[in-house]
Amino acid sequence: MAKINVKPIRPQDIDHELPPAEPDGFEELENSAQVQPPAQDESERIKAERDSLFDRLARLQAEFENYRKRAQREQMDFRDYALSDAVRSLLPVLDSLDLALKNSAGENSELHSGVELTRKQFADALSKLGLREVPAQGEIFSPQWHQAVELVPTEDVPDHQIIEELQRGYKLKDRLLRPAMVRVASNPNPKH
Repeated sequence: MAKINVKPIRPQDIDHELPPAEPDGFEELENSAQVQPPAQDESERIKAERDSLFDRLARLQAEFENYRKRAQREQMDFRDYALSDAVRSLLPVLDSLDLALKNSAGENSELHSGVELTRKQFADALSKLGLREVPAQGEIFSPQWHQAVELVPTEDVPDHQIIEELQRGYKLKDRLLRPAMVRVASNPNPKH
């Protein structure tokens, strides 16, 4: 059998033969513990962080509350005005009933009474949905609610007063569905 020559290892030889140790972080912890500010600075830092988080939470709550209110308002607006297209499509029917009543004025027939009753029931049903007539006859012209078809020179009424309503205007709640088509007085002598 061959003899193996083993040389004893001395402790001073180990330092020279091993590569230098990589830092494991313990030295940094020891150094940082010596550099750390006192406990009072740490508590102030924690309080500042807490205050910052409370402020951020309050802002997020306010933003969420504003979002909730805005979404609720938009939903109510949608609900309130979702019928506007349907109601607008029914306005010609109401106009036709008005025209039938106007053309049969003075007649005391059952047909006239029936059309009058039908028009009243139809108008009541639409008013329950929020439909309102735009006042026109005798009012001062307002471009917000009226559409001028003709300026009529006259000295009998004040300037810009509506003298005739050609087509009734309607609004759904506070939103204009159709402006009233009107004839407006043009008084060159506005003393009225």
